[in-house]
Amino acid sequence: MKLLLAVDGSDNSYEAVRSLKYLVRAEELHLLHVLDVPRPAYPMMMPEVSQELYETVERNMRDDGTRLLDRIVSLLPLDSGPVTKHLVVGSPVDQIVALAEQQKINLILLGARGLGPIKERLVGSVSHRVLTFGTGAKLILPGPLKALQHVLLPLQGSHDADHALSFLQQKPFRNPPTITLFTVLPHTRPPWPVDAVSAEHMETHSLRTGKDFLDEIAAKLKPYGYQTRIATTLGTPVDGILEQAQTSNTDLILVGSRGRRGMTRMVLGSVSHALLHQGTYPLMIFG
Repeated sequence: MKLLLAVDGSDNSYEAVRSLKYLVRAEELHLLHVLDVPRPAYPMMMPEVSQELYETVERNMRDDGTRLLDRIVSLLPLDSGPVTKHLVVGSPVDQIVALAEQQKINLILLGARGLGPIKERLVGSVSHRVLTFGTGAKLILPGPLKALQHVLLPLQGSHDADHALSFLQQKPFRNPPTITLFTVLPHTRPPWPVDAVSAEHMETHSLRTGKDFLDEIAAKLKPYGYQTRIATTLGTPVDGILEQAQTSNTDLILVGSRGRRGMTRMVLGSVSHALLHQGTYPLMIFG
């Protein structure tokens, strides 16, 4: 796999560096630091003076960025793969997305410093916007990935399952974790009045159908060395996933980026965005 690790010097970006010890050795490992150089905000300043100030700031930031990349290289886990360093000027989101497309990156890694749901909707954050616009899979770390033994994989339908299987067949983890296959089903009560026994029968049938679906996926994962567990529940997706993550002692949630695209997705959100807002579990998102 080709990996892109974007670092900004924050604590969470160092956690992204440490997470590499749980991932398969990279075919190519690209380290990226983006210089978001501020323009002088003094309208009365002469253009020549403004440009000179900008160049001075950029030069100092470039020196700091070079030292940061060198430090990151010194902290990489053993056998991380061949490394290429990138130091560029521009918008962090634009540069991460552009480099991922240019290098045909399979997985983007970055830390999430977090803004909270209200501020993020107004101005966005790098991790949320890379999740929205970036190609390939993403590993976003709101905190440390202390172990990688138990992965929770929520699935909603065959399309979602096909993408998950395609990603896991690439064997992205250094040691195959135990995967809890999980689906959240809506409460299946019809709009017309029914007695409690009939309603319970419908829900039992729905859960059985969900289990059969997950059993099929488990059988497909077995040849690739993954141990699996099965769980189903009734409820809403985000709440159900977070409750199951706690029950399963989850180290990482692996979820698809299905649903809305572009501006609609930024405004209305998705399950993966909602999980990232929680800021609790490391989150890996496949396309």
